[in-house]
Formats: sequence, C-alpha cells, structure tokens
Amino acid sequence: MARRPLPRILQRGSASITRGREMARTAADNATDVLHPLITVTRGMRLLAGAGRQKWAATPRDRRGHVLFLVAACVAAVALIPFGPLMALIAVMGAAAWRGHDRTPARTGPDEAGAARLRALYEALVPHFSVADDPGPLFSHGGDWEKTFGTSYVFDDDGRLTRLSIDYPAYFTDGDPTARARVEQVLHAKSGRGREYHFAWDEEHNQLLMTVLAALPVTIAAQRFVTAPGEAVLGFTDPDAVPRTVPVQDGDVTRDASPVIWRTGARSTEPHLLIAGHPGSGTTTLLRSLALQALQHGDVLVVEGGGDGEYGFLAGRDGVLAVERGLAGALSTLEWAATETERRLIAANRARQSGHPEPDDVRRPLWILLDRPSTLGHLAAADGRQDPQELLQVPLRHGRAAGVTVVVADQFDGLDSLTGAVWNHTRARVVLGPADREQVEAFLGTRPHTTPVPDVPPGRGYARLGSGPVLRLQVPATPDPYDGATSEAHRRAVLGLLPGGAPAVEQAVEQAASEPVRTHKDQLIGTPAAAEG
Repeated sequence: MARRPLPRILQRGSASITRGREMARTAADNATDVLHPLITVTRGMRLLAGAGRQKWAATPRDRRGHVLFLVAACVAAVALIPFGPLMALIAVMGAAAWRGHDRTPARTGPDEAGAARLRALYEALVPHFSVADDPGPLFSHGGDWEKTFGTSYVFDDDGRLTRLSIDYPAYFTDGDPTARARVEQVLHAKSGRGREYHFAWDEEHNQLLMTVLAALPVTIAAQRFVTAPGEAVLGFTDPDAVPRTVPVQDGDVTRDASPVIWRTGARSTEPHLLIAGHPGSGTTTLLRSLALQALQHGDVLVVEGGGDGEYGFLAGRDGVLAVERGLAGALSTLEWAATETERRLIAANRARQSGHPEPDDVRRPLWILLDRPSTLGHLAAADGRQDPQELLQVPLRHGRAAGVTVVVADQFDGLDSLTGAVWNHTRARVVLGPADREQVEAFLGTRPHTTPVPDVPPGRGYARLGSGPVLRLQVPATPDPYDGATSEAHRRAVLGLLPGGAPAVEQAVEQAASEPVRTHKDQLIGTPAAAEG
C-alpha cells in the first residue's frame, strides 16, 4: 500500500504556527506591560470599595445618618473649591494606585527548614575548612554560613539540596584526594543519602560545586548505533560528560543520547577492555552488546567460563567462529587465536614489505570475548593443565597491529586470578554494579567524581578509557533471547541484530511452535496390541 503524503499544513505550516504563537505571546507580554498602571489602579479601586463597604457595615445604624451628612458636606465643599473635583480625582487615583500596588516582598532566602539544613552543613564542614591560627576564618563554629554559601543553593520539592556552591579557604589541601574524600563524604551524608552527587573542584578559584545527578535511562535496548568501523558503544552517560550524541530508539520515541565510545583497531590507544562486577551486575550483558556490534564488521570468538550458556544464541551465526564453554574447547580455541594473531602479523608485514595492501582476512577485525577466566583457571589448575589466560599474551601484546581485540570480564572475587598480561594490556576499564569508591578507585586507577549508590539497576557503573576521566555508564539492555524471562520486545531486538539465518535449533523451535499438534490414534492403539502379541 502506498504511503499517503502528509497534509500541506502539517508539512509547511509548523514554522508559521510556531511563529504565530511567539508573536501572540510577545503581544500579550507587551500589552501587560502597557496596561500595568491601569490594572494597578483598578485593583486599588476594588480594594478601596471593599474597605468602604466593610466600614459602612461596621458603623452602627444610629450613627449612619451623621456619617452620610458629613460625606455630603465634604463633597459639596470639594465641588465649590476651584479645581476641587480634579484634585479629588487625582487624590482618589493616587490612593487607588498606592493600595493596588503589590508590596509582597520577593522571597530571596531559604525557609526555616532550608536555613537549618544549611547551618548544619556549615557546622559539619568547620573541622575540614578551618585551622586554629586563621585570623579571619571562612568557617568557624557559630559563624555566618551566607559568607561561604551565598545564594548559590537549590532545594527540591522535598527540601533537600540539589545544588550547592561552596567557597573554601585557599590553604585547604584540595589537591589531596584523601582530604577531598572527607569533605565529599560529609556533604553526601548531610545532603541526603540514596542519591548520586557530582563534585567539581575548582582549585584555581577555591570553589566546590556539588550537584545531584539524575538517574541514567535504563530503557535503551540493543539496536544499531550510528558509529564508524572500529567504534563500539559501551553505554550511555551524562549529556555534559561527552561532546558527542547519537540517535537512539528509546521505547517508542527517537532521541539523542550521549554515548561512551570505545575505539579499537590499529589507531586505538586502548585496544583491549577489562570488565569487572558482582554477580548480576551486567558484565555478561555488556559482552553480548559488544558481540552484536562486533559482528557488523568482524568475527567473534566467545569463551564462556561460567558455563551458563548465555551466549548460545550466537552459535551458528555468520561471523561467530566459536562459542566454547568447556576447558578443552577454551584451550584449543585460544591456542588457535594466538596462532591466528601471529599469522596476521606475518601476513601484514609481508604485504607492507612488498608494497601491497593488507589481505582482506587480515584487515577484518577479530574479537576475543572471554567471560569468567578465573573459573577456567581453577579448573585448569585442578586438572594440571595450562591456564587459558596464558594463551592471551600474544593477542594482548600484538592485537592492535593484527586487528585483534580482547575483552575480558570477571567478577570482583576473581580479579586476583587475572594474570599480569591481562592487567597490563587492558587499560580500558568498566566496573558495573554496586561498588564503593575504594573498589572503583582500585580498579579504574582513580577516584570517581560522584558518590556511588548502594542500589543500582543492572548494567549501571563507571567507565574509564586509559588515562581519561571516569564516566558514569549505563549499558544498553541486551538480554539472552533464549531466556524465558526476556520480554518479547527485547528478544526480537537482539535476534534482529544477528547476522545470517537462524540456527537449526531455533528454526526447529519456531516451526514446532507454528505447526499444530497432531494425534496419531492408530499408533496409540496399535502399540499395546503389538506388545501383547
């Protein structure tokens, strides 16, 4: 069926409608400014009339005649005086303007609860921002909090701080991470727990800005992201943290989101990735997301140490070389990956020496996804075999030149089992799930500028690429499509990203679901008879 074109008013009239609304709003504002004196006088006349009626109602009945006589005498005297009526009119208009003027003072400070909260926060910061021999301290017990906070604070509807700027003394050691952490901990505790705070230290002007961060969206699912070859989307972060946006499908709407882009390949400074988290934190989800993105331009090799079968939907797809779960298969697969890396290096070197371009099989990226290598290492040690991580030395060391990317994911309790080659060559790091600041600092190499919260959704964490800043991260929802708890929308989204046709197992399942169940009565009756004979 052909698509019907939109009406012309919807195609070309949106700009004129918007322009008309702006003109009407501007005209209304100008009219309000012009008629403001008349509005003020009218309001004053109404207030004066109301006050007169109240005065007349409060006057006793036996005295109302005297009041009427006095009013009539005043009116007659004014009428006989030259320019009396004009002067009376001017006087009434002036009284009405004075009475109608809004004299309610603008609220410039916090209420009592807000002032008490600011004072408590000020007193809590005194031990950290003061010394005994300071002649004019900014922070002192019983001091004025307005000198340090000023008016740069914002409260939410519940009366809790959402933004606060603090002027601290110049002698405070703002370059010491420990001193910073103590101040941030006090601000976090006094401003309300359960929220994520961002702290921006301006060492040049001795100012600290604390803001409450909004929760990252968890409704973005797996999809085709607008990226160049060699780029992978780890997740999404705050809008002001990265200078780039990509269009994403968020539910039923399309909007721009701020991605955390990880660049791989020959020109990448951090060609390999290490992921850590607690059980259920979303490390496997991130590996599935990276596998779907890698299959657009390269080949994928998956080694699953947990043995849960959460990568079974990748088996048999175009570009998926292997999905191994056992120790023997993992060793043989990783041994082949090391040999393939060496072959690619030799082929690329020969091509450069002869002046020819690199072969297509060398330029095609190869991704090695290794989930839970610590489990495989324990199994190998118990069986007296080689640790599979030792076979990653060649891909990790020469992977960038050979077009090989290694992604390793493990839980916090298995990080001690990782080899030195994995730690040294995976400077792109992602930590997911609930973790305190010490764990995040030990894994990423620096302390984040935000306060982690104890309860986070799956796929929520931090990312740091090399020596860059620590970014908040929310991984796109990429569940196992064969899991019964996966919604139909997410299942179709993941399966729609897989290249090639469906495997034989999936085709058989779909065919069995679509065909009606047939009952063979003859066989059911004949089988017992044959048994009796």
